[in-house]
Amino acid sequence: MATGGVGVVSHAGSRLLADVAAVTGLSGGFSDVLAETRTRRAGHDPGRVLSDLAVLLAEGGEAISDLAVLRQQPQLFGAVASTPTAWRVLDSIGSARLAGLRTARAAARERAWLARAELGRHLPVMRAGGREWAGLVIDLDATLVTAHSEKEGAAATFKGGFGYHPLLAFLDNTNEALAGVLRAGNAGSNTTADHIEVSDLALAQIPDDIRYGTPILIRADGAGATKGWLQHLHVLRGNDNRTGLVTGLDVEFSVGFTMTAAVQDAIRALPKTAWVPAVQVDGSLREGADVAELTGLLPELTASGWPPGMRVLVRRERPHPGAQLTFTDVDGWRFQTFATSTAVGQLAQLEARHRAHARVEDRIRTGKDTGFGRFPSRMFAINAAWLELALAGIDLLAWTQTMLLDGDLAICEPKALRYRLLHTAARITRNGRRAVVKIAAGWPWARDLVAAFTRLALIPPPLRT
Repeated sequence: MATGGVGVVSHAGSRLLADVAAVTGLSGGFSDVLAETRTRRAGHDPGRVLSDLAVLLAEGGEAISDLAVLRQQPQLFGAVASTPTAWRVLDSIGSARLAGLRTARAAARERAWLARAELGRHLPVMRAGGREWAGLVIDLDATLVTAHSEKEGAAATFKGGFGYHPLLAFLDNTNEALAGVLRAGNAGSNTTADHIEVSDLALAQIPDDIRYGTPILIRADGAGATKGWLQHLHVLRGNDNRTGLVTGLDVEFSVGFTMTAAVQDAIRALPKTAWVPAVQVDGSLREGADVAELTGLLPELTASGWPPGMRVLVRRERPHPGAQLTFTDVDGWRFQTFATSTAVGQLAQLEARHRAHARVEDRIRTGKDTGFGRFPSRMFAINAAWLELALAGIDLLAWTQTMLLDGDLAICEPKALRYRLLHTAARITRNGRRAVVKIAAGWPWARDLVAAFTRLALIPPPLRT
């Protein structure tokens, strides 16, 4: 082992993320938002600093100081800001500029989706109960993030920890991170105002030509079963009671529903003929599970402020051996109830569609390894900006996979993508005035990386004024 290698870089694949940020206009959009904070043209572009941080988080960095990994490879990433400069840029983002970053992300998303279509790739179609569903699925969920020191806004959590309790929204079709709001650790799980804010932010991230006219399903667990939020989603449809016309968004919901005493009584009142076999997401039978509808046995749904037309469905299943029953389990069965605004469809398919909401747990797990698993500052505003950059980093990964990659690389988790592609070592040589990145011939994913860069070169850069 010896030092002295020349032209060697260790994160050649991460250059792909930086180029995706550039071609979608994410870097330029961030620059526009922070243009007035740039004091001298010779200094680092603040938008580029934020873009580099998003790339850093996407490729697995955990702290601002990890920018050193990119900074020490200037032949690959160009001039990268120092740690103090990055801190100053983050400190310059207030609530107004945070809103601007969200707008920039939405504009970049629109360009990414257009580019994907131009490359002959389309939005992945969701499957539920063995049937395709040509629409968008947005999943909301909250998570706890531990703070190991005193930080502004951090508080005791309901699980006995200390930290933050962000509420997040992901697009299940592509694994994109649409929206997130940083909240104190003691923020409520079922806070109506927070769910309204995050769902509105998530919908605002969908390009206008797709948001209007495309079916959108919003899913959440039982924390989303609040009358205020579900009424808000109902209003978004623009239902006109006088004409019956739907003039707004084609939004439906599927959320967990609280197992109250009235719900338990309704379950007990169900005849045996009300139950139908449950199915898996792929349409195969779910052994030992059944589904039924409770709507007609819950008259309070029409008299207590729930949205009109809301239905309540229930799945029953025998607990696995050794499982401990809780007070919500009835007669030895384990029951899960959920509410939906979908008026038609087989019960088993609606239940399988709702159960797929569990995939959001994977998005949160991998997201914690992509930036929002730890927050760097004692200041709440900086941590809120950090969350937004983490969401941007998750988007860069999703856009890279859906636009540029095939096979297993297009669907693998971020950790696998980093080890196989992003952290690829290479040697940079010169061919005339051009730099050439040469990947080891025996690297199994070398052709995939070259093909991704080739596809990316087909996308024209955004016009800058």
